[in-house]
Amino acid sequence: MPRVRAAVCHEFGKPLVIEEVALRAPGPGEVEVTLAACAICYSDISFIDGGWGGTLPAVYGHEASGHVSALGPGVTGFAEGDPVIVTLLRACGTCPSCATGHPATCETPYDRDRGPLATLSGGTLHHGLKTGAFAERVVVHASQIARIPATVPMDAAALLSCGVITGIGAVVNTGRVRPGEVVVVIGAGGVGLNAIQGARIAGAARIVAVDMTEAKLAAARAFGATDGVLATDPKPWERVREAAGRLADAVFVTVGAIPAFDSAPRYLAPRGRMVMVGMPHSGAMARYEPVVVAALAQGMIGSVMGDTVLARDIGWMCDLYAQGRLKLDELISGRWRLEEINEAIADTRTGAARRNVILF
Repeated sequence: MPRVRAAVCHEFGKPLVIEEVALRAPGPGEVEVTLAACAICYSDISFIDGGWGGTLPAVYGHEASGHVSALGPGVTGFAEGDPVIVTLLRACGTCPSCATGHPATCETPYDRDRGPLATLSGGTLHHGLKTGAFAERVVVHASQIARIPATVPMDAAALLSCGVITGIGAVVNTGRVRPGEVVVVIGAGGVGLNAIQGARIAGAARIVAVDMTEAKLAAARAFGATDGVLATDPKPWERVREAAGRLADAVFVTVGAIPAFDSAPRYLAPRGRMVMVGMPHSGAMARYEPVVVAALAQGMIGSVMGDTVLARDIGWMCDLYAQGRLKLDELISGRWRLEEINEAIADTRTGAARRNVILF
């Protein structure tokens, strides 16, 4: 099988190792994409740390862009050379979730230990996040890619594969924010900034960012927040009431910190909804007072990948970018080579980076 360079996780919590691995040719319904860029998402870091389990060795990475370089049997609608984004959204098209327009929660299982990757000796190499994009090339199901205009830079395009669609989609698709509503976004990192952009695009009257530092709140305002509240305030939900005149119609938790989930319902007005976007490590528990949720007719819902439909959502987001109404370039904190991926991950861990991007 052909060889590609990849950043391989051999031990949870340890640095990735740059080495050659085997990548088979695309099979039926699959495509090969030669990558130009892959951003580092906190989900990758959680897997690297062992927070969600899985088998090793593994190649993670899932927020990528590149050009189609080979088509498997039966693939239509794409051609070699097409610029595309590559996502973890693998959809069968026929299960109950896919059939009702929610491919992000496709119910057809996929064995990541029997994917297109292998060690050079033929051993199992886990296809992390169904993508394995910390590598020069990937082989994925055709449902995992979407064509983009050639005018969108590849480093910016990579962000559309996860962080952007997760944040904007949580607001537009899952939370269904309407014009005039009050929105609170807890966490002004990469996903949080995109939730703020989504609320701005949706026409929210007030968008209140909640974070731990003034620097993050300043960034939130640059992306469309009307107000900022420090989470360290004794009662930050009261600051939201003061800023907006009322509590929130929708609150989006975009970080994986349990205290954020514990406090989120306090920001809600009657009939408000809490949308859980950030993903804590497995086993972490949050606590709520159910009688309050019931008495105030509030709701709680999870949002995975912004309930995105690639064929529907990528086109209009690219159009907004072309119009200057969607910020992508401003989300990039740093550009790194594959050999520098451990330094890029360490920089991401500091919490200061919006998105670090590996360029191939």
